[in-house]
Amino acid sequence: MKITDAKVIVTSPGRNFVTLKITTSDGVTGIGDATLNGRELAVASYLRDHVCPLLIGRDPARIEDTWQYLYRGAYWRRGPVTMTAIAAVDTALWDIKGKVAGLPVYQLLGGRSREGVTVYGHANGETIPEVLDEVARYVDLGYRAVRVQCGVPGLDATYGVGKDKMFYEPAETSRPSEATWSTERYLRVVPELFAAVRDRFGYDLHVLHDIHHRLTPIEAGRLGSTLEEYAPFWLEDPVPAELQEGFRLIRQHTKAPIAVGEVFNSIWDCEQLIREQLIDYIRATVVHAGGITHLRRIFDLAALHHVRTGSHGATDLSPVCMSAALHLDIAVPNFGIQEYMRHTEATDEVFPHGYHYADGYLHPSEEPGLGVDIDEKLAARYPYEPAYLPVNRLMDGSMHHW
Repeated sequence: MKITDAKVIVTSPGRNFVTLKITTSDGVTGIGDATLNGRELAVASYLRDHVCPLLIGRDPARIEDTWQYLYRGAYWRRGPVTMTAIAAVDTALWDIKGKVAGLPVYQLLGGRSREGVTVYGHANGETIPEVLDEVARYVDLGYRAVRVQCGVPGLDATYGVGKDKMFYEPAETSRPSEATWSTERYLRVVPELFAAVRDRFGYDLHVLHDIHHRLTPIEAGRLGSTLEEYAPFWLEDPVPAELQEGFRLIRQHTKAPIAVGEVFNSIWDCEQLIREQLIDYIRATVVHAGGITHLRRIFDLAALHHVRTGSHGATDLSPVCMSAALHLDIAVPNFGIQEYMRHTEATDEVFPHGYHYADGYLHPSEEPGLGVDIDEKLAARYPYEPAYLPVNRLMDGSMHHW
C-alpha cells in the first residue's frame, strides 16, 4: 500500500480550518488538522507546495519514519508552521493505520487508561454576576470543571469574554482589532471573581483561569498567592514562556498549579519546564506540537516528572484535532484535563464525528481510526475568510502581550 494522493482543504464554517486528506492505493483515507489560527494559509501553502509532493509513493504504515523524514529531513525545522504541517500528516497516518487495523486509534496507543476524558468549559461575562450565571449553566450540563473569565472594570474589552457564551472565537476581523490592558485593574478583579465563584458553588467544582501571558513573574506570583485560599485548579499561561527562568520565580511565591504550552510546538519548548517541575500541566496540542507521535513523547516526558496533561481545545482546533486529542487523553497515564469548547453546528456538519459528551466527560469514537471525517462538498460552501486575533496595548499605547 502506498500514498497516492495528499490534498489540502481550506474551509470556514464559522471560522477557518485547514485539513489534510491522504489517500492510499487501497482507497483508505485519513485526515489531519492543519489549522494555525490567524496564519492558516501559511500552513496550507507549506503542505501543498512542500510536503504533499513528498508523500506520494510513501508507505503510510511507516508513521515514525515519515515523521522523522519531514522533521530531520528539513534544514529549517520546528516553528508553528512546520510543526502544524507535520502534525497534519502524522494525524492522517494514524487515522489510516486505525482503519487498516479495524481499531480506534486509542487501542493502538495501548488502550484505555480511564473510562472518560474530564473536560472543562468556558464561563465568561462582562460582570461577575454574569460569570456566575454561566458557571451555573455548565454545572447544569454536568461539567465538573469550569474556566472563569470576567470583564475588567474600566476596560472596553477583556480576553476570554466573548459575544457568544458557548462559541468564543476572538479571531473575527480582517485586520487585528486593538484592546487596551491594565494589569493593576485586572489584579484587583480576579480575586473577587474567585471569591464569588467559591461562595456560590463551593469547593467541589474545579475552577480554572487563563492569564494569557499578561503578567510578569512577580505579578503572577502575587496573584497566585492571593488566589491560593480559593483552590484554583490551575492558572494558565501566567507569563510569556520564552524566558523560562520566570517560572522558577513564580514557584517561589505561590503554590497555585501552573499550566502552560498551547503555543508550544516541540518537546524542546517545554523540556526545561517539565524536567525542573516548574509547571503542573502541559497544554501542548496534537495540531501544533507535531501530531500524535510527537505529543505522546511530550506527555511521556511529563509523566516522568509528575506533570499532567491539559491540552488546549479551543474552537480554533477542528473536530479532527479534538478527536485525535481524545484518543491520546484516554490512553496516557498522566492525563489531567481536556479543554472543550463546543464547535458551531455548521462546523460539526462539515466534520461529522463519533466522539460525544456525557456528564462531564468526552468519549472518543469507537470507529476504526480517529472516527471523524470531512464532508468536502459541504466544506466547499464555506470559503476562506481572513480573520486575525486581536493585539493588545497598555493604557499609554505601548504594545503588550495579547
